Amino acid sequence: MTSYRQIEANRRNALKSTGPKTEAGKHSSRCNAVRHGLTAETVIGALEDAEDYKAFEAAIIADYDAQSAVERELVLRLASILWRLRRATTMETGLFEIQAQHLRDYRQNCRVASKSHDIIHALFGPHNAGSKIETVSASALKADASVVEFARCFLRLANLPNFALDRLSRYEATLWRQAGGLLYALETLDRRKPQERARNCVRRES
Repeated sequence: MTSYRQIEANRRNALKSTGPKTEAGKHSSRCNAVRHGLTAETVIGALEDAEDYKAFEAAIIADYDAQSAVERELVLRLASILWRLRRATTMETGLFEIQAQHLRDYRQNCRVASKSHDIIHALFGPHNAGSKIETVSASALKADASVVEFARCFLRLANLPNFALDRLSRYEATLWRQAGGLLYALETLDRRKPQERARNCVRRES
């Protein structure tokens, strides 16, 4: 346990500090505020912008008239959870984009293989071999609708051995449950405010 003398010595040393002098030190000091509170717990520094989160948090705070420390903590926690829900949506979009790219790469490889096969048959095979390949290509083009693409991506994601989509859905459902609990708590506190005001008025009059 830190003694009183150590605390006082630390305070005296802090007063002598002139702050960072190098550019790297100054850049690091700018992130000090991000390391504290829910911002540090919520924002992934390598992928997200702390300033974006602060603006988002400020917008959530503006929607509530937090008049106590408990209310403010609940509002801050709600902002953190809603930010994570946005992240979950981003992750879902990323998963579909990855699978869509896999499908595009697969089709590209199939087209290259079909062209090679077509050339070989044109040189050494019967003359009607090319028509079969063209028929297959035409049917593949018809199946290239966006609705079918989404369905294919979903099926691939749903059948991944790591169950990424299922885990993401459970993660999102957990966050929504937490958000619902916080919204209920804030609503309950808000309903009590008129009663608290009435009690305070009675106390002042007496």
